Amino acid sequence: MPNVKFRASRRTLTSHAGLSIIGQCFEIAGVDSIDGRFPTTLGMRTSDVVKSYLGLLCLGMSDYDAIENFRRDKPFQQLLTLQKVPSTATLRQRLEKLAANDLQARTATWSTTLLSLIEAPITAETTHVCLDIDTFVMDNSNSKKEGVSRTYQKVDGYTPIAAYLGNEGWCLGLELRPGKQHTMKESNAFLERVLPRAQCLTRQPILLREDSGFDSQAHLALLEQQRQVFADEGRRLDYVVKWNPRGSATADRDTWLAVAADYWEELRPGKRQALWPQTVSIHDDNKTEYVVQRVMRLVERTADRDGQLLLEPDYELEGWWTSLDEAPEAVIKRYQAHATHEQFHSEIKTDLDLERLPSGKFATNDLILHLAQLAYNILRLMGQLGMTGELSPVRHPAKRRRLRTVLQE
Repeated sequence: MPNVKFRASRRTLTSHAGLSIIGQCFEIAGVDSIDGRFPTTLGMRTSDVVKSYLGLLCLGMSDYDAIENFRRDKPFQQLLTLQKVPSTATLRQRLEKLAANDLQARTATWSTTLLSLIEAPITAETTHVCLDIDTFVMDNSNSKKEGVSRTYQKVDGYTPIAAYLGNEGWCLGLELRPGKQHTMKESNAFLERVLPRAQCLTRQPILLREDSGFDSQAHLALLEQQRQVFADEGRRLDYVVKWNPRGSATADRDTWLAVAADYWEELRPGKRQALWPQTVSIHDDNKTEYVVQRVMRLVERTADRDGQLLLEPDYELEGWWTSLDEAPEAVIKRYQAHATHEQFHSEIKTDLDLERLPSGKFATNDLILHLAQLAYNILRLMGQLGMTGELSPVRHPAKRRRLRTVLQE
């Protein structure tokens, strides 16, 4: 057996070596620039407060108390270039003050700046780079936090809205909303904030994908207007938005069956479907008319997959608003890939430990989500550039690495 000798060392050791990369990302993103707008208070720089909390998020921690473990951690302070590490009370108070002064408006540019200067890879889905926008539920039941209310998933919490770009899932927008807020409310303004960020990061055609919660004439009219803006700049913007039947699937069944009569094709015994495109006129708030295309699919089942006959035919009607000049099957296939963004929601809630937000104040929690956007993109960047190439740890091939995997490595 070899003679192993152990000796005490005066060197400072850390298990969070990745903080060196995270600190460099903060510098590239321009986080220190906020000191000019939000000056030092009680000897603590604003950037120290923000970077300390961002550091916690990048380590998968969101609770204020977690900062106490790093107050005497020299590597944490040095790698993030902090003059001081705030206490729990200071961190909470300063974040609340920054939220009241609308720091959120300045954090949005950090991710865009970082991804642009690093030249982050943005992979297209066939001919377009996809921009997925959706809301999701954060369960904050049994709490009295400001803005917590009943969500569409029948739990008390928040329903933030997020936007993800490319197959990598770069987060271009992450904003908090009360739980009871409808998906469509303020979504047009969110879209107008997100689209310029996407334009800064890619010159490729952009395909916007949204579910039926965004189906409104005003929203579709805005999409048509934005398409024209893109076209005037020599760019291309397309969209696929799930149609919300709002009761017409059953009320107008005979009409739909009559239209589908020329398009039926049998998929298996007892099941057939009809696919067809149609044009529809819509109007914006100013009564301006737009002619848009909608792809329809009607499925009829007279027997289940085991061959058991049904007492009455079962009908399923779906539709997708789109500007794509493609076959109905291709449009539907493009929309089906929209479900990938659910994984990104999960990573924000679980991997970044943000399911239950730490503050009781709505504005502060909104600021925390804005900061989480940068933390998410930094970890995603580390995963894409450091864990998918030839020098990455031995793992199964993947288009991207989950944030939890990056944290563990």
